Amino acid sequence: METLSHLAHGFSVAFTPVNLMWCLLGTTLGTAIGVLPGLGPALTIALLLPITYQVAPEASFILFAGIYYGAMYGGSTTSILLNTPGESATIVTALEGNRMARSGRGGAALATSAIGSFVAGTLGTLGVAFLAPVVVKFALSFGPAEYFSLMVLAFITVSAVLGSSSVRGLTSLFIGFVIGMIGVDLQTGQPRFTFGMSQLLDGVDVIVVAVGLFAVGETFYMASRRYAGKDEIVPLKGSLYMTAAEWARSWKAWLRGALLGFPIGALPAGGAEIPTFLSYAIEKKLSKHKEEFGTVGAIEGVAGPEAANNASAAGVLVPMLTLGLPTSATAAIMLSAFQSYGINPGPMLFMTQANLVWGLIASLFIANIILVILNLPLIGLWVRLLKIPAPQLYAGILVFATVGTYGISQSPTDLVILYLLGGAGFLMRRFDFPTAPVIIGMILWPLAETQFRRAMTISNGDWSVFYKHPLSLTLLTLAFIGLIGPHIYAYIERRRLRGPEHVPGDA
Repeated sequence: METLSHLAHGFSVAFTPVNLMWCLLGTTLGTAIGVLPGLGPALTIALLLPITYQVAPEASFILFAGIYYGAMYGGSTTSILLNTPGESATIVTALEGNRMARSGRGGAALATSAIGSFVAGTLGTLGVAFLAPVVVKFALSFGPAEYFSLMVLAFITVSAVLGSSSVRGLTSLFIGFVIGMIGVDLQTGQPRFTFGMSQLLDGVDVIVVAVGLFAVGETFYMASRRYAGKDEIVPLKGSLYMTAAEWARSWKAWLRGALLGFPIGALPAGGAEIPTFLSYAIEKKLSKHKEEFGTVGAIEGVAGPEAANNASAAGVLVPMLTLGLPTSATAAIMLSAFQSYGINPGPMLFMTQANLVWGLIASLFIANIILVILNLPLIGLWVRLLKIPAPQLYAGILVFATVGTYGISQSPTDLVILYLLGGAGFLMRRFDFPTAPVIIGMILWPLAETQFRRAMTISNGDWSVFYKHPLSLTLLTLAFIGLIGPHIYAYIERRRLRGPEHVPGDA
């Protein structure tokens, strides 16, 4: 009942005319960004971070959440009609969705994707509303040692999940640590990594880093790959409405996908890729129409993964709001928005910023309704966005990034840092180093350092404080398993595939 009371208060915040306008703007922009291949919610939110200096936090986060949810909806359009997944989470949608479009059932594929996204998004948002307060009560028992151990677990798991290899992920994370240490140490008053430049004494603004890596760097990378191949848009044929048989095949897949996506998305090492692939495998196994998979396209192969993708997007908000742990690139950018407002996500957020948290959660329900209305009837409009010339699109992003960054502090130094980081972001994408761990390391390292110092001060320098507390020891053990587990699994798999070794002398 307490949660329902908070949620009712959240709707009173979200239903104000101004916040409804931000919600509509966010969902519309998010859908457009999701449709355009290569662009994503992380890039878009990074590009809009400068508005946090002018807009109330409730409005900003309703806008950002609308973009996040909208991009999840819009990404399926590109995957189905263009066979070009905008993000790794929509790869599975392209497998069956594009085949359905080529066999003249593109309308049904888009319909099951949109309706499944609505069902899963609504169930996922209910999960956020009811699970988050439970996690908050648990997190309030954390001391400095437990928080530091939790940060270590987050560093290890996020680096492993967001990169193609743990080495690349940890390298990106270390770069973030270094950027996070630039400026004056708040405890000792000593400047660190400033190289004698007074402009760096306050550190590097997290918004400059986010825009540089995600907007400028990503734009450079997309422009460099513009002529890598030519995409063919499959014409949209047939009705946008599903038949009774397609409804019967879809609704169970929606529920299974939602129940799979939300809990995995809420895990520190979850993400959207794992539940979408799991959902596809489950639907393929349970389907009575296995012959359609990989040939003419099976509707369950679109319905389940799309539901899992949207439910995991809601799940990602649980660790971000309750523990301050981002588990995706978009969550990392949203965490930097909290930083720009001077708000620290965590268990106290639900008490100190109740209007913000519950207004945000309530706005997600509204966003889901708006997105169904925007996506099904207006699909023809979204398809036309694919015809925007790439050079004009990329130039617009760079101009917007430059003007927005300069508007923060009117500092030419920020612009130099912006494009240096943009160049670094391009090289990282070119050589397959994930950029999200840089933001995560930059934001979380100062917090981890503070908690480490507090724990050592309380224990009078006794390192055993980290393994004498059961919860801290458990978190560090999970981090250790997360670090070496994949290597052990890979070694066992290699041995299994190689088969039993032949011993000389055996018959």
